[in-house]
Amino acid sequence: MSDQFDAIVVGAGPAGISCAFELAKGGANVLLLERGEYPGSKNVMGGVLYRKMMEDIIPEFYKEAPLERPIVEQRFMMMDKESAVTFSYKGMEWGKEPYNNFTVLRAKFDQWFADQAVKQGAVLINETVVLECIVENGKVVGVRTDRPNGDVYADVVVLADGVNSLLAQSLGFHKEYQPDEVALATMEILKLDKKVIEDRFNLEDNQGCTIELFGDATKGILGTGFLYTNKDTLSIGVGTLLSGLIKHKIKPYELLEYVKNHPMIRPYIQGSESQEYLAHLIPEGGYHSMGRIVGNGVIVIGDASQLVNAIHREGSNLAMTSGRLAAETVLLAKQAGDFSEKMLDHYRQRLLDGFVGQDMKKYKDSTHHFDQNPHYFDEYIPMLNKAASQMFTVDGQSKWEKQKKIWKDLGSPKEKMKMARDMFRAWKVVK
Repeated sequence: MSDQFDAIVVGAGPAGISCAFELAKGGANVLLLERGEYPGSKNVMGGVLYRKMMEDIIPEFYKEAPLERPIVEQRFMMMDKESAVTFSYKGMEWGKEPYNNFTVLRAKFDQWFADQAVKQGAVLINETVVLECIVENGKVVGVRTDRPNGDVYADVVVLADGVNSLLAQSLGFHKEYQPDEVALATMEILKLDKKVIEDRFNLEDNQGCTIELFGDATKGILGTGFLYTNKDTLSIGVGTLLSGLIKHKIKPYELLEYVKNHPMIRPYIQGSESQEYLAHLIPEGGYHSMGRIVGNGVIVIGDASQLVNAIHREGSNLAMTSGRLAAETVLLAKQAGDFSEKMLDHYRQRLLDGFVGQDMKKYKDSTHHFDQNPHYFDEYIPMLNKAASQMFTVDGQSKWEKQKKIWKDLGSPKEKMKMARDMFRAWKVVK
């Protein structure tokens, strides 16, 4: 293997593979380094892949990629301890080409995606840990790996090494992230008969459903649970801020078991068998935690640059878009023979001016707001469930009497005014 490349991409997740694919497709000599046994072996996400951003890289990928189910229904559960207010959207337009999104199993999908990059000409090296970036005269010129004689050089290094990104931190691009800027997601893959899945979730063949869980699924801690349908497995998990787990002294696996045994969830997974248990850190700091994402000879993409939209459970699509934009910028830099920060800053500008930056800015204050106001989850969601129970219980009381009781249960005029202010503040941080 040569020790000189046009570009080195560190990390074979959605961001890194997207970047390597586009670079190789554009004629660049690119090295893709992955610390795991294979791409996907250490990559974890809930399991939803968005079609548009992936198709920007490989048109009609869904005709050959190892996908699970196209999603035709998205449900949302506002959960109390023994109840849930549920709403959803189900659209048959999502069940046919060109589709909207799919459930995937990362171990399968990432290997396939990385193979496509290799077919374009990228060099993939697995089981390789990048220890540090090599810096000369203020410019990143390569990386030092844990392999013998493992120094490798390139005109530009793209960091796609995940939320911890010690490489970006060592370059001074960001501080050490605090517990309220990072979430820990734990999930389990459960084996279940294909027909049983379709019966329980009211699906037909080649249709999928996602369920997002709020409130009691996280015991009031800021975060969400999820339950996604695959072909013959279910992906179930829960992700919460580290600060919440620390404050409430809850272990992540205990929270996952709590979700699995919740009376609103238990019937969906009854009779299933555990196949795999996974855990992963997720960036939650958002726009305010992004830090620097370009420097002389270096670009930061994906989770390493905090690109996650927690409100809409979007991460992989932002990662893939950032990888594609980074590759396009590197190819321009290669053509100009200029890998300075000024030249590479085209990536930052395009990223922030596009939908990724706009969505990050839109929700820039949401995580902090909801973290500082846990009553949205541990007070208002139970209140919503109680109101629904009262309204739909037929017990001889008139609906007018029920409405008066629900209104009275909301509290004093002062408490009602506080609730109104809270709803307005919540609207402001997500509008």
